[in-house]
Amino acid sequence: MTYQDTDKQIELIQTEIEAKQKEISELRKNRELEAFSDYTLKDKNGKDILFSSFFKDNDELLVIHNMGKQCSYCTMWADTLSSATRVINDRVPMVLVSPNEPSIMKDFSESRGWQFTCISAFESDFIKDCGYATEKEAKMYYMPGVSAFVKKNGKIYRSNKDYFGPGDVYCSPWHFFDLLSKKENGWVPKFEY
Repeated sequence: MTYQDTDKQIELIQTEIEAKQKEISELRKNRELEAFSDYTLKDKNGKDILFSSFFKDNDELLVIHNMGKQCSYCTMWADTLSSATRVINDRVPMVLVSPNEPSIMKDFSESRGWQFTCISAFESDFIKDCGYATEKEAKMYYMPGVSAFVKKNGKIYRSNKDYFGPGDVYCSPWHFFDLLSKKENGWVPKFEY
């Protein structure tokens, strides 16, 4: 297949993807709200803080679900999302929730220079109740992702969610690597570059 033929094929597929993305967006817009409690979480200093306080003066909130200090992939997502914090916060507050103890989360997030507010769900069921943690053989297994919340009539609801994974729309480096002839070429996220 010639370079031009490949371009035409890619253009056709991208048109199909755009149509599917619009379809997903419409489904998300009309999704039923999921009721949530006002969980007690921990700020970076270990102080109890209500989940509702992160909405500030807004009625919407984005929560990044991070697997914690031990995950280099989640660290890469947080590193890349951190640079967008100012832009996103201009529209809606965004916080990162970690299963790590507050002191570990504080030290790690500060070492990374993350710009968003970090909260700890240590000793809370928040992450599990959001569907980003499962217990197996007395051990918790976490998954990364994002949840969108809304406050209505004094109550908290989740309006949408999505999961993170290599190649998703939330982490741009994967898409740049996809343009390369050797793709990732064995590359994996690291804690230091």
